[in-house]
Amino acid sequence: MDFLTVSRELKLETYKEAFMAIYSLSQRTVVTAAAGATWEIIAGAVRRPRILEIGLSQVTAVAGTYGLGRPAAVGVDPVPVLFSAELVGDHVSTVNGAVAWSTTAPTVPTLYLRRVTCPATIGAGVIWTFPRGLYIAATLSIVIWVIATAPVCDVWCVLDE
Repeated sequence: MDFLTVSRELKLETYKEAFMAIYSLSQRTVVTAAAGATWEIIAGAVRRPRILEIGLSQVTAVAGTYGLGRPAAVGVDPVPVLFSAELVGDHVSTVNGAVAWSTTAPTVPTLYLRRVTCPATIGAGVIWTFPRGLYIAATLSIVIWVIATAPVCDVWCVLDE
């Protein structure tokens, strides 16, 4: 192999590593009671996804307090929805979002990575960004937890994997 071919191969590998597939998902929550998971993002068994942005927007005029964290236990039997590739042709995501669980919802996070309190205003919300990514270990999850009674919300997340 000549130098030019090796150089191109290295650039291609660097490009593949730097530009991973981007996935998105948006859902409407159903849990509004205090002390409950309103949304869970669940990593697949092999890849370790990296959250770049996660946000929520209140659908009704009820104040809400939320926390973002890693639950002590992942939810059991979630009703999963796969994240969707933003670029047609990228491989299928292994990450799911869940707003409902058939058996047991995830447990409260030991600590919150982010917290926010929103006023009783339709459209109030937050966008949390993670410039270097918030990693989720394989088979584990991240949740948005309702700390104090909250309204139904539209939630979304952008990640790479």
